[in-house]
Amino acid sequence: MRSIIFIITVLFVGNFYSQNTNLAPSVPVTEKYFGTQIVDEYRNLEDLEDPAVSNWMKSQTGYADLVLDKIPNRKYYLETRLKLDERQGYSVSDLKITGNDKYFYLKRNAEEKTSRLYFKSGLDGREELLYDPSDFKTGNNFIINVISPSWNGERVAISLTEKGKELSEIIIMDVKTKYIHPEIITNTNPANIGGIKWLEDNSGFFYVYYPVIENNSNQFGKNTQAILYKIGEDPKKLNDVFSNINNPDLKIGKEELPVISAVYSDEKYYLGMLVGAENFRKTFIIDKKDLLNGKKNWKILFDKDVKVYFVRLSGDDIYFLSGYDSPNFKLCKTNVNSLNFKKAEILIPEKKDEVITQYVLTKDGIYFTTSKNGVEAKLYLYKDGKEIPILLPYVSGNINLQSKGRNFSDIWVSCSGWANEEQRFRYNLANNTFKLENLAPVAEYPEFKDIAIEEVVAKSHDGIEVPLSLIYNKNLKRDGKAPVLMDSYGAYGVSKNPFFAKSFLLWANQGGVIAVAHVRGGGEKGEEWHLGAYKETKANSWKDLIACAQYLIDKKFTSAKKIAILGGSAGGITTGRAMTERPDLFGAVIIEAGVLNALRSEKNGIGGTDVSEYGSVNNPKEFRGILEMDAYQHIKKGVKYPATLICTGINDPRIAPWQSTKFVAKLLADNKSNKPVLLKIDYEGGHGGGAIPIKQRYSNLSDIFAFAFWQLGHPDYQPNKEIKK
Repeated sequence: MRSIIFIITVLFVGNFYSQNTNLAPSVPVTEKYFGTQIVDEYRNLEDLEDPAVSNWMKSQTGYADLVLDKIPNRKYYLETRLKLDERQGYSVSDLKITGNDKYFYLKRNAEEKTSRLYFKSGLDGREELLYDPSDFKTGNNFIINVISPSWNGERVAISLTEKGKELSEIIIMDVKTKYIHPEIITNTNPANIGGIKWLEDNSGFFYVYYPVIENNSNQFGKNTQAILYKIGEDPKKLNDVFSNINNPDLKIGKEELPVISAVYSDEKYYLGMLVGAENFRKTFIIDKKDLLNGKKNWKILFDKDVKVYFVRLSGDDIYFLSGYDSPNFKLCKTNVNSLNFKKAEILIPEKKDEVITQYVLTKDGIYFTTSKNGVEAKLYLYKDGKEIPILLPYVSGNINLQSKGRNFSDIWVSCSGWANEEQRFRYNLANNTFKLENLAPVAEYPEFKDIAIEEVVAKSHDGIEVPLSLIYNKNLKRDGKAPVLMDSYGAYGVSKNPFFAKSFLLWANQGGVIAVAHVRGGGEKGEEWHLGAYKETKANSWKDLIACAQYLIDKKFTSAKKIAILGGSAGGITTGRAMTERPDLFGAVIIEAGVLNALRSEKNGIGGTDVSEYGSVNNPKEFRGILEMDAYQHIKKGVKYPATLICTGINDPRIAPWQSTKFVAKLLADNKSNKPVLLKIDYEGGHGGGAIPIKQRYSNLSDIFAFAFWQLGHPDYQPNKEIKK
């Protein structure tokens, strides 16, 4: 380790930043795909157990920390966000309300690093602390990532995970006595796959079991099983009720995740869904009594081709969103005894400019939401064959609905926007009123009073109009000098909906512009928007991002080299390829846990379910598309690339951290620019997001913003060139 420290120190003698010359070991591998020869110069870096690889990764992380630590205001966002949390006092998340009005939720006080589980009977009931994750295992930093109360609220299943791994352990608590059952369920991931679905009699639940949990294994995430667990039984004795092993006649693929759906307690049937990357999933059905009696008579309900999405059961009736001949979706209804998904009864026809995004069944009718361009949300009620618009308390960019179920009138509407903190309202249909029922205090933020929000469109390379959300201070001068942080994603039909992002607002208040590019591949304009950057058409996502950057230049917001692009996960394709296609356009590139070596995603055993989104290297047509979206393979020797910060978590179960490592290694070797190229690996993290403690999340974000402001020339982030030896 002394030699590593010595190397890093030498690089800093005399100047704040010197080019990193500690290149990675390279053991190239050459392969042929359908006549195309591909050289993978850093295939050896995929072996994270190799000491040479591990040491190089650690040296790069140490180097990155040294560089970042010399940036003035490196901790500005961390410290400011913690202060804003103190102002609010506490936050509440993951609220669950049972039919008998019992409230379960996660709450984090400002001074706490993780959330704890609380309970109260009714909105105005006395609050009780049920569980603190620090009590789970001594010496470990677990967080609660899922809570699932039984239907009667007498028990609650608690899922806990650590170090960003996402794979969880589940414990069961009796709420009244706070008794923790000794049995612990392992090898599961309810935060992302399947959840925890209770039986009607509250005696147990379904969950998805992972036979292999080592994320570096090529069997990770394969041959999973839907398990029925009864309280008090030995969790190691698996009662497999839906899987390829238990139901070979269903021909479930080894990479498909079999999940049992149970939205309401009194459903007549269980649905078995094969979960992958797609929204449209092959689904089976079985009589609830048959399954609980050990029968295996699952029947096909629908396949992917009918484009059924968001299914809800009510007796023999099946409600669903249909994408069949309706890319913006329509709300439909059919019946178990007379199935017809392609020609089902249409309750809400497809809308031209609005995408139906959510619906809930209630005693009074069906509430549903729509979104225009992913940023303008509306609320409706379908009742007695009529569609009734409901005026919201304020204009909202995003709406979330919550109800007790189809046998209750209770409906809550949560509204939020880029500059509006989420507020939770109970809607009263009888008098058409909204009543505030926030569980957490809503603080005042006078420092954000001058924030302006602008929704515009930018024309892409093929004339398609791309929605672009802009967040900036209204006093900003349009002189082409503003530092821009541009965020994008563009995959899986996922929309980047507005939310109250305090960090974005802080950037804007420091003279910068936040730009959220709603590029193709997302769902902002429905399924057609998703398919517009999918497999062989994937290039549209990064070409849209480039067009949005050019729009900001043309409108005098900024100029070339004053734009930092930010992407994560599948958004790494969009960001990485925008960087490699137009390195002259950007001043900085930041990618978190990104897909940067798409050619290898399918092979590594982690990204197999992504085949439906990106394609397969075993298909000659799809291979071309995957090669085109591979940012690692598009790094060219002798090109001047922008300053780059690549972040990843060593425990990432979704995207192998070596994708980031290989990208940085090749960039360091081929880059002609003297701009910094940093690899920062979080050795306590995974895929990011809610799987790590809040302070860690803020700290990571603080590094990203400081790096971007430094490279875009913000005067408050420019280090002294001379340092003391």
